[in-house]
Amino acid sequence: MAEKPKLYYFDGRGRMESIRWLLGAAGVEVVPNTWNTMAGKPKLYYFNMRGRMESVRWLLAAAGIEFEEEFLETRQQYENLLKDGFLLFQEVPMVEIDGMKLVQTRAILSYIAAKHNLYGKNLKERALIDMYVEGTTDLMGIIRAHFKLSPEEKERNLRLISERATKRYFPVYEKVLKDNGQHFLLGNQLTWADVQLLEAILMTEEKGSTILSQFPLLQAFKTRMSDIPTIKKFLQPGSQRKPPSDKKDIAVANRVFNRK
Repeated sequence: MAEKPKLYYFDGRGRMESIRWLLGAAGVEVVPNTWNTMAGKPKLYYFNMRGRMESVRWLLAAAGIEFEEEFLETRQQYENLLKDGFLLFQEVPMVEIDGMKLVQTRAILSYIAAKHNLYGKNLKERALIDMYVEGTTDLMGIIRAHFKLSPEEKERNLRLISERATKRYFPVYEKVLKDNGQHFLLGNQLTWADVQLLEAILMTEEKGSTILSQFPLLQAFKTRMSDIPTIKKFLQPGSQRKPPSDKKDIAVANRVFNRK
């Protein structure tokens, strides 16, 4: 008995659909062999720390996407990535997703947000999301640098974090929530901007637990966002969310990058 024809194509109609119709009309059974370009969990290449990868973890978790991680611990791991040509600019983070090896944090986040419908419905909404995201990125950059500082510098940085959060950034998001009168920054739709704002709020509260006292709408926003099932799961102990970085993380990075 002849073997069943095996069809190699994507999981969609395309140019293969007429062949399926013809074989079906002839009563011929086929064996589909789909090329699923979206198969497999995303794989994250970074250190076992927050750094620039933490926002990627947050966004994937909020979208309900499981992911794997390979933590860089040795110089050899980094050199292997360089040798294979995966790190276009010789830097991590890198995310392996949908057959691509993406670098540059902003590019990674934009791709994930667009793929999982967290990047608005049109160019105008994307522009607003970009603005809101850039604000929280700036604030988180100040916070991320904190653990690298001397005790004297840390005191100054804590004052800077508080001043920037309460005078520059949080008033903007409070006003946006007030003006649109909805649950999220873009009205009634959850976006990348909301996820990153929650991440920034929690990071800021680690440096000052009363930092939201002047912002009732952000307090309510934090509660709503934290109750979203996928985010609630990510906030539980034992998730892939990372704790605040410390000096040990610097030592690992220095070893990997041959920094003294």
